[in-house]
Parts: sequence; structure tokens; C-alpha cells
Amino acid sequence: MVHVRRTGRAADRGSATVWVVVGMAVLCVVAGAVLAMGQATVARHRAGGAADLAALAAADHWAGGPADACARAERVARAQGARVVRCQMTGEVSDVTAAAEFGPFGTEVRSRAGPTAHPAFQPGRSPSPDSSQPGASPARPAFEDDAGGRQGVRGGAP
Repeated sequence: MVHVRRTGRAADRGSATVWVVVGMAVLCVVAGAVLAMGQATVARHRAGGAADLAALAAADHWAGGPADACARAERVARAQGARVVRCQMTGEVSDVTAAAEFGPFGTEVRSRAGPTAHPAFQPGRSPSPDSSQPGASPARPAFEDDAGGRQGVRGGAP
């Protein structure tokens, strides 16, 4: 049997098919990674929105006691497609952690809400049981995100 050695273009015959298959596989992996990051982002935003709204709802119902305020926070979070992991009231300040899942991804986000003049909203401070001052707050609660940045004011212009 004689073995014929190909040279030039004849040796490359069929190699384009292999490169196309490899390129398509790489594109599929990249597309899957982008979709997964999108699902994780949706879960994070869903949990963040639910935590913010639940904290505002709890702070708005603080006068009914912690049980009533946290029950309201749970209803609001459930309506947003999330669940309350932790709810704590310190005077008029609510501290709510909400969790949400989207696809295989889940995340938890913590949010606080209460009157803007409350000591818990001073930079670098966290709420403590002795920091509540009943009756010394304006009627415009604000809320903060995990990083402590003020996100908005409820009830009118700042």
C-alpha cells in the first residue's frame, strides 16, 4: 500500500468545518454566561426592590407594634415576588432583609427605613435599641440601601 502525502491546499480540506464548530461552541458558552448574569441581576434587583418597599411599609406601620409592622413588610415583599428573611423594628426605624430567587440564582438584600432625623440615619451608625427617640421625628421617612447611601425620601421634596 502506498501512502500519498498531500501538500498545499489539499491538506487543509475540511478544516473550516472544524473551526466553524469550535466558533459556534464558544458563542454558545458566551451566550449562556450572559443569560446567567442576567438572571442573577434580575434576582438582585427583585430582592432590592422588595427589601426597600417592605422596609418602607414596616416603617409606615411602626405605631401598630413590631408584629404588625413586620407582617405588613412580609405582605409587601411577597407581592414583589420575594420573602422577608429578617424584620426588626427599633422605634420608628425598620430593618428588613428580603430574599428573592430567579432561575438558579438567589440573593438577599438589607434595607432600613425610618424618619430622616433618627440617629440610625447618621453616617456610620447603625440602629440600636437605645437609639430610638419617640416623638422626635418628622413625618418624612427616608430609606437607605446596603451601602448606607440615602436612596430617596418619601412624602415630598427633600
